[in-house]
Amino acid sequence: MDEKILSLLKEMKPISLDEMSSIRLMNRLDTKYVASKQQLVQLLGLLRDKYYVQQIKDMRICPYRTTYFDTEDHKMYMQHHNKHANRLKVRVRTYLSDGDLTFLEVKRKNNKKRTKKKRMEVESLEGCARTEGAEEFLRKKTKGMEFKDLHPVVQNYFQRITLVNYDKTERLTIDFNVQFTNFETGQYRDTDNLVIIELKRDGNIFSPVCSILRDIHVHPSGFSKCCIGMALTDKSLKQNNFKQRLHYIERVNGRTLDVDRREAANS
Repeated sequence: MDEKILSLLKEMKPISLDEMSSIRLMNRLDTKYVASKQQLVQLLGLLRDKYYVQQIKDMRICPYRTTYFDTEDHKMYMQHHNKHANRLKVRVRTYLSDGDLTFLEVKRKNNKKRTKKKRMEVESLEGCARTEGAEEFLRKKTKGMEFKDLHPVVQNYFQRITLVNYDKTERLTIDFNVQFTNFETGQYRDTDNLVIIELKRDGNIFSPVCSILRDIHVHPSGFSKCCIGMALTDKSLKQNNFKQRLHYIERVNGRTLDVDRREAANS
């Protein structure tokens, strides 16, 4: 299936990182969809004459690694689980296709469903707290948190496709082959056939992909890689409000979820 996905991407016109700079959408409206790889193949077939595919060097599928931080009492996880309209996430993301370029990022979602992301480049995940200005950045963007208040809880690795419509008014990110490692429990989980699609645009402007997704029976569905990764790898966490997403992963993979134990250090 992955070979078919790559083959379809090769038929699309490329767009470079420099050309992408005008559509960063750092203050945006996000709509997420959850699908299978079979539906992704359908989608790419329908979009190949309507969207560019981001290409970095010669890569159209790019690997990412993201580490999420939380408090001892999992405050940020619980904000999301309990459906707080205003919520926060702190993470360090590494772009593995771009010389391990790494950013400390703070994401805020407000009660108007707008997402604001602020970030600063840091030397590495391990050297994040030592980077000049990082402590001040964290304190300012989280309104008071410091590195001593946080610790890494879950890390994910995934592959991403980034599409841009020909009018350059929106981005579509498509994440698959998502793997999770929990630093607190040492548990590991992959998601096999799962695909997470995110439409990113400034407000409710027309999007050609919405009707296409509807036609292939893919509908809007909230999905947090951070929270689902934590729920999959730590059964002690409250997860009632994530049951629907967890059951979907079971259905799309045709099997009951099972957690593997691996050392977090080997992720």
